[in-house]
Amino acid sequence: MRFGGIFDLDGQKKELVEIESALIEEDFWKDVDAANKVMKRKKYLENEINRLKKLIQSSEDLDTGFELVEEEPDAELMAENMSLLAQFEKDLEVVGLAMLFDGEADGGDAICEINAGAGGTEAQDWAQMIFRMFSRWAESREFSVELIDRQPGEEAGIKSSTFMVRGPNAYGLLKAEAGVHRLVRISPFDSAARRHTSFASFFVYPDVADDIEIEINDKDLRIDTYRASGAGGQHVNKTSSAVRLTHLPTNIVVQCQNERSQHKNKAYAMKVLKARLYQVELDKKRMEKEELAAGKMEIGWGSQIRSYVLQPYRMAKDHRTKIEVGNVDSVLDGNLDAFIHGFLMMKKS
Repeated sequence: MRFGGIFDLDGQKKELVEIESALIEEDFWKDVDAANKVMKRKKYLENEINRLKKLIQSSEDLDTGFELVEEEPDAELMAENMSLLAQFEKDLEVVGLAMLFDGEADGGDAICEINAGAGGTEAQDWAQMIFRMFSRWAESREFSVELIDRQPGEEAGIKSSTFMVRGPNAYGLLKAEAGVHRLVRISPFDSAARRHTSFASFFVYPDVADDIEIEINDKDLRIDTYRASGAGGQHVNKTSSAVRLTHLPTNIVVQCQNERSQHKNKAYAMKVLKARLYQVELDKKRMEKEELAAGKMEIGWGSQIRSYVLQPYRMAKDHRTKIEVGNVDSVLDGNLDAFIHGFLMMKKS
């Protein structure tokens, strides 16, 4: 039971019991918003407790398995033990990462934005590659990805994309990836096969609409509707279903055109706007002006957090942690954990 103590299993069980006791009170659902927050916390605790119980059971099974091998060597049992150990280490790493988070929204979902830098088609293709990279990363963790807005490139790729990543600790993990990403490769769009450098930015905001009140005055908001572009059929392209919101005091602009309904697009856009305003408040409270300024630097030379080099050699290098991965194709397929873990460890130390 040693892992229960490290990760406060007893404390989580006690809190869950208190919540379950509150559920039977007559006035529990009088305040629907407050009740929903409690139910969300209940679900989170149940998931965490089950995760820790699984970890503890795996530890006990491993102890038993290796004791049996010591008493009577068996190659098949040893191979099974090693397989279980590999899975145990992976599960332990996932649970342990939660201890590195320090933000109140780290355990929740993430709203992500990708923007192509200067460079036209080349940069837009790179932005599309980044979207694929983070989508594959999310899929590997069994997280869901919901597209909110997508601005297609003129010839290939995308100019920008906004999407939601839903899963445990999605924001706490993905905030490690915020910044400018740089690609060096032989351009597939250059008939002379010359080497090009492209930039695209990735920013992430916590999905806090259901948990924290962000007041937005109607007078501070400009709402524009327009016809959606790209795929979506006749209905999408022939009606003004797309919505653009401009928050006048901060000049933050968000838009959504992925849904057929203008009402749904407006709701998604409001969710993104609230998340971005909340992030602004977080940055103010934490006095991380230097980090915020660095994250909002021009999408170009000198501001990248990571380089992905495909030519003349192959390597992905993080410029903050100095972590290097030679298998850049694997990284572009979504294997980002080495970079994410390294950054979280660096921030915690």
